Amino acid sequence: MNSAPLNPLLVPSTLPYGLPDYASIRAEHYLPAFQAAFAEQLAEVAAITRVRSMPTFENTMLPLERSGALLERVAHAFYTVSAADATPEIQAIDEELAPLMSAHGDAIQLDGALFWRVSTLHDQREQLGLDPESQYLVERTFRVMSLAGAGLDDEAKARLTELNTRLSTLSTTFESNLLADTNDLAVHFDSAEELDGLAPGELSAAARAAEERGSGGFLVTLPLFTGHPYLASLRRRESRRRLMDASRSRASRGNANDNGAVLREIVTLRAERAALLGFESHAAAVAADETAGTPERVTELLRRLAGPAARNARAEQEVRQAIIDETEPEPYALEAHDWAYATERVRQARYNLDSAALRPWFEAERVLQDGVFFAASALFGISFAERDDLTAYHPDARVFEVSEADGSPVGLFVLDLYTRDAKRGGAWMNHLVSQSELRGGLPVVVNNLNVARPGAGEPTLLTLDEVNTLFHEFGHALHGLFARVTYPSFSGTNVFRDFVEFPSQVNEMWILWPEVLESYARHIDSGEPLDPAIVERLRATETFDQGHATSEYLAAAWLDQAWHGIAPDAAVGDTVAFEAQALAEIGLDNPAVPTRYSSAYFAHVFSSGYSAGYYSYIWSEVLDADTVEWFGEHGGLTRENGDRFRSRLLGVGGSRDPLDAYRDFRGRDAEIAPLLARRGLDG
Repeated sequence: MNSAPLNPLLVPSTLPYGLPDYASIRAEHYLPAFQAAFAEQLAEVAAITRVRSMPTFENTMLPLERSGALLERVAHAFYTVSAADATPEIQAIDEELAPLMSAHGDAIQLDGALFWRVSTLHDQREQLGLDPESQYLVERTFRVMSLAGAGLDDEAKARLTELNTRLSTLSTTFESNLLADTNDLAVHFDSAEELDGLAPGELSAAARAAEERGSGGFLVTLPLFTGHPYLASLRRRESRRRLMDASRSRASRGNANDNGAVLREIVTLRAERAALLGFESHAAAVAADETAGTPERVTELLRRLAGPAARNARAEQEVRQAIIDETEPEPYALEAHDWAYATERVRQARYNLDSAALRPWFEAERVLQDGVFFAASALFGISFAERDDLTAYHPDARVFEVSEADGSPVGLFVLDLYTRDAKRGGAWMNHLVSQSELRGGLPVVVNNLNVARPGAGEPTLLTLDEVNTLFHEFGHALHGLFARVTYPSFSGTNVFRDFVEFPSQVNEMWILWPEVLESYARHIDSGEPLDPAIVERLRATETFDQGHATSEYLAAAWLDQAWHGIAPDAAVGDTVAFEAQALAEIGLDNPAVPTRYSSAYFAHVFSSGYSAGYYSYIWSEVLDADTVEWFGEHGGLTRENGDRFRSRLLGVGGSRDPLDAYRDFRGRDAEIAPLLARRGLDG
């Protein structure tokens, strides 16, 4: 009799809401669980294609949607850990798993017998008498399988599988290289004097980071994006330069972690794959299944915004240079590492605002409870209760139960706030458990940030940017928590990539909303609210520095389109030269305003799901700014407004065309004017 303990991933969790039982899961459980899940889903699909009767919705679409439940459960559990707690053992599993996941996906998406059944239903969809969500499922499944290559001949499918397998490995390598080099390039400072300008909590965080790596002094870790938050405060120019140089050199130093060859192979293979599927470029293949439709529509928007943004950035640069010339004992020419520091000087001179001095009003727990949760409760009537009895994947990850106003359950929210060496950079939301009526269950969603942990006993004081990130990611969480759909394919945030950022960007509007700000922005010691005069000055700065912010974002979005617009036979040479040429083409090659992500550390497009889709943020912001205007016109933070937004947009998940859902909510298509005004691009 086999006495080996059962793999906990192979049985449904008995914890509330199906939260994975991480206390029982070990690294060695993952690969066997994936292998079992692959085999189970392939058997489920084979059972569909063996059916001899003609395809029906009931004998094809329903069992297809039910298939893969075990794989989804295992994958959610693993990929949450591989992103947020990637120990060397987990990284090794991730690298081994990448080609296996790719091959499994191709085995289903490229199954000719399955595609015939789906195609047959698609041809008959108007005569099947289906409800709107079920008909949309047929249309989306046919579309996804077609774009995946299901209609290709066997030789083309074989090559497509080779390409997908290699690309999955390369994307994992890109992420591993970036994580390793980001950790290696954390900047060590010997003395507190070198970090003059940082707040006590920031200094203690740097001291703690150095101690955790076994050294004295201070260690400043690097965020995913180019500009470090500390650049706005550091008074020593050399310290600012060291931080910026370290950030910009990640994964491009010619060492074992260099991503140059990796990303060039990625874009070449993606271009070949696009051609195989009948598209001129990878960008065209991606846009074909987004609301944008074509890369030309994307580049049209980027070009429309780039000129005004670059002009505004140059005007801002002149102002920053002037303050350097007027106030520095030894004036210098403004460089990229000086921009944030000079910007704070201008902000103080123009608006009498010191961003760093505001941090005592943004204590993390208060921002969470009395800001993020408060706004959600006011809008949607939901409540939050921390579940200390539930353990997530890491001790830092806190679990909250979310309930409706009547006490009925909504789901679980997991927050993982702090940075650590094993966590990838940036901030994100993901599912641990997805909702669907077909499979049952309620959602469990995760928010990850990378806030520096202060020393023991010290409060976590956030920057305004970190407050913005917390509200933003919680907007994704609300989308995942509220979606109520029939089919797993439509669960949570499974929407078009260039729509997925819309709910999260809308949630940022509540940061400075009067009753929300009054609730959470209280001084850590005195409890006093922010001075109303300061609040007014904060609102007055909403278009401040937007030339720079818009330019650095657009530069990254344009780089993404440039890399993924190449033809299959294009010769891709030096990465730096390619970047320079691309940015010059759109007029965003100002050395003082570097791109938000340079290619070698552009994880969004080379190791995540945003390839040829980084434009999504500004594309979604058109809808977002238009929606913020609607809330302002209709009374703002009210249950009536929240219920409308929830029922017509957040609650539908991916179960209908997102632009149709938006028209249902707004009463018309979105207009671009509010976005232009928000970013100061309206002339």
